[in-house]
Amino acid sequence: MPIIDLHCHSNISDGVLSPRELVARASANGVEILALTDHDDCDGLCEAGSAALDLGIEFVNGVEISVTWRGRTIHVVGLNVDPENADLQGGLGSIREGRAKRAREIGDALSRAGISGSFEGAYAFAGNKNLIGRTHFARFLVSNGYAKDVQSVFRKFLVGGKPGNVSHDWAKLSDAVSWIVASGGMAVIAHPGRYELSTEAFKSLLCEFREAGGQGIEVVTSSHTRDMAIRFGDFAKRFDLYASMGSDFHSPEESRVDLGRLPLLPEGCTPIWEAWKAGN
Repeated sequence: MPIIDLHCHSNISDGVLSPRELVARASANGVEILALTDHDDCDGLCEAGSAALDLGIEFVNGVEISVTWRGRTIHVVGLNVDPENADLQGGLGSIREGRAKRAREIGDALSRAGISGSFEGAYAFAGNKNLIGRTHFARFLVSNGYAKDVQSVFRKFLVGGKPGNVSHDWAKLSDAVSWIVASGGMAVIAHPGRYELSTEAFKSLLCEFREAGGQGIEVVTSSHTRDMAIRFGDFAKRFDLYASMGSDFHSPEESRVDLGRLPLLPEGCTPIWEAWKAGN
């Protein structure tokens, strides 16, 4: 099986490498099929695609869309999208407007907790000034000694009940999937193990996702143990969904798994790349 990574981030969203640098690192790691899936933005795809062509990597245009489902944030990856599609661009633009508003609110919340200058600090860490996320705040807080690493910042400041947590409504699940499908892409539930949903709730999510036109689950990813991969592989088979895999790589220093350094999909799963290779 080729070395495949269908979920990673550049500095167009909350990664630290440029799209070209990201592709070069993937190539050095032996990756043969790569998707760049920046949060709510497709601006890095042209640069990444050009670099992949130079390095002989099969490149997949991707995006990761933020969704609110039953009051919980869910991420949906789009693979093989057309980044110029008007429906997709319009939807992503509306989410980015919400991101800007949330970033201001996070900065205000941290100021009330006694941490001044956090919005400006996060802005300085953002490669794409039109997209500031919690990870940029986390990097600012680490650089100023409020925590030892990005993961610690999230636990201390940016999750529910903590001083920098700001609730926000993202896109509807059905809308996000419809934008991906309209652009010719395939929608995938990203890193499902992170959502801590009950079995019944996850079944409901998958039913709604499929009804909206969703086609895949990320079975193997950096936040999944092997047992979790087997569990979500079973869900993929039961709900007739394709299985995807991706490192969710953001940074050489911060990420749990490097580009392409992933275990194989569990037996019996139908890989999502077989669908587009077959022309489905």
